[in-house]
Amino acid sequence: MKKNDWKNREGVVYSTGSDFNFTYKGSDESETLPPKQQLLYISLDRARAGKVVTVITGFVGKTEDLEALTKTLKSKCGVGGSAKDGEMLIQGDVREKVIAILEKDGYKYKRKGG
Repeated sequence: MKKNDWKNREGVVYSTGSDFNFTYKGSDESETLPPKQQLLYISLDRARAGKVVTVITGFVGKTEDLEALTKTLKSKCGVGGSAKDGEMLIQGDVREKVIAILEKDGYKYKRKGG
């Protein structure tokens, strides 16, 4: 018996064709650029649940690589955080530590905001 996957079907209401097969949109993730070709934007956000969060955006690549970089930053900064919707959220104001780690790994960066 097939698992009911009707919730994952975008734009199809009903098909009367007996030979109809729904094709899912593939993952549109791009290949991860090497660190020297990445340009990451580092900013501070105070509006997330009343906590200060260092936000890193601009990463181009696969979700697994984004999560791996986030894990590295979290462990080297000694704080928590997450990777979500193409951005890295690191708890606290650790911009200077993040910049030092990214520079050491060969990433280019720009500060956004204050």
